[in-house]
Amino acid sequence: MNEQTLILIKPDGVMRGLIGRIISRFEETGLKIVGLKMVWADDKLAKSHYHLDEEWAKNVFAKTKSTHEKEGKPFKFKDHMEFGGLIQQWNMEFLREGPVIAAVIEGPAAVEIVRKMIGHTEPKQAAPGTIRGDFAMIESYAIANDKQRVLRNLAHASDSPETAQREIALWFKPNEVHSYKNAHDSLTE
Repeated sequence: MNEQTLILIKPDGVMRGLIGRIISRFEETGLKIVGLKMVWADDKLAKSHYHLDEEWAKNVFAKTKSTHEKEGKPFKFKDHMEFGGLIQQWNMEFLREGPVIAAVIEGPAAVEIVRKMIGHTEPKQAAPGTIRGDFAMIESYAIANDKQRVLRNLAHASDSPETAQREIALWFKPNEVHSYKNAHDSLTE
């Protein structure tokens, strides 16, 4: 019934002093922090986290092309892998701008709950009450595209239990993820 997910508080969240406010939101819902550390990502870790594959590249290409078309702006890329490589590079550079807080969060439906709490990928579309909606709402695809950089959206959360397992293994050694009981465990046992 319990599952684990990875969250990263990205360099913009760390630099803005939002670590405690973001982490406390997860604890307040009854989810458990079972792994927590500050990491300066190197090239290898950043590239492994933002691995480039066909499906991801097609998705980011289509979303960005659509945004450009809605705004009446030209989109110079024709190849999704070329564009995906550029976005991967921007993501890697951003992840290496400063320290990152990596956390393993555990609880029933942890992946789904954490993603809802973080909010829409584009902060300006994130609902008030979500982490991105409350702390990053002025950031948008348009601003990121104009500045030729990735969105600064404070946090990353795994998008599936399978992705969570892969990402947790990248950021944490097995002995860095702990097991313990919290006050909410009696509700789910």
